[in-house]
Amino acid sequence: MFAAERRQLILEMVRANGAVSLRELARVVQTSEVTVRRDVRALEAEGLLDRRHGGAVLPGGFTRESGFPQKSHLATAEKTAIADLAANFVEEGEAIVVGAGTTTQELARRLARVPGLTVVTNSLLVAQALAHANRVEVVMTGGTLRGSNYALVGSGAEQSLHGLRVSRAFLSGSGLTAERGLSTSNMLSASVDRALVQAAAEVVVLADHTKLGTDTMFQTVPTDLITRLVTDEPPAHDDRAATELQALADQGVQIAVAGGQGGSAGSGAGGPGGDAVPARQQRRDVPVPGPRRQVPGSGGGLRSTTMLGDQGPGAERARVADLRRR
Repeated sequence: MFAAERRQLILEMVRANGAVSLRELARVVQTSEVTVRRDVRALEAEGLLDRRHGGAVLPGGFTRESGFPQKSHLATAEKTAIADLAANFVEEGEAIVVGAGTTTQELARRLARVPGLTVVTNSLLVAQALAHANRVEVVMTGGTLRGSNYALVGSGAEQSLHGLRVSRAFLSGSGLTAERGLSTSNMLSASVDRALVQAAAEVVVLADHTKLGTDTMFQTVPTDLITRLVTDEPPAHDDRAATELQALADQGVQIAVAGGQGGSAGSGAGGPGGDAVPARQQRRDVPVPGPRRQVPGSGGGLRSTTMLGDQGPGAERARVADLRRR
């Protein structure tokens, strides 16, 4: 394929999806990420797109939201690795909320055999993934269906969450920065996500590395409310993603990285319901130097949470620095 043909195809993919990773672009145009990176730089110089951490987005600073058909084909390997790892943070008998998104849908598929689990969600895709799980209770919010991502939104969804209290919220979004936290491109989705956060004692964000450093219009979770980030291994050349991880860790966010080579998951490697985490994954947690949010005790009917690790800020910086060297 000639350079002009590659660049035209790259531009069409970005226009169709809003944001595409370099890894995905290289796969589609059947060339190396180095070559794709040069193409993206050339297209950016012409003002046709903007470069982001490990990918390309529509020009203008803020990415628009892609529909479900586009999202479902993006970064599929990364989403699988993140979902495998995130499932280890769910325990039997818990009550959790799971927001809308293709990554949270992957997580839901792994939660189907967690005994005694209660899942509150506004996502039809999450509910569908758990529909035949006879040991999982699914509670759906009310609201108006938003067809582009199969989620219930609006005042009905938000009101149904009032007075709810669960141990953890699992959310994804369109972008994540240390400065603003998690954000999304749609106002109605953002409003419901904020209500989900208010219902949870802890917030776990699921975001692949292409979303690190991307800022979108509506903030959903400020950085100081994010307990843990579950992400994938950034490419070795992606210094900006590693810098963003460092900034998040400096603000007290625990970071769990999936998809490392040569290792296995940490505690709970058996996974919920007995599903083993693939041996290719490696979990590296950057512990918070002290609890961020207090989980109500048994009197509130919630399971208390133990933070992973008890090392100080020095160890935290060393572990994130290790990501930058990889």
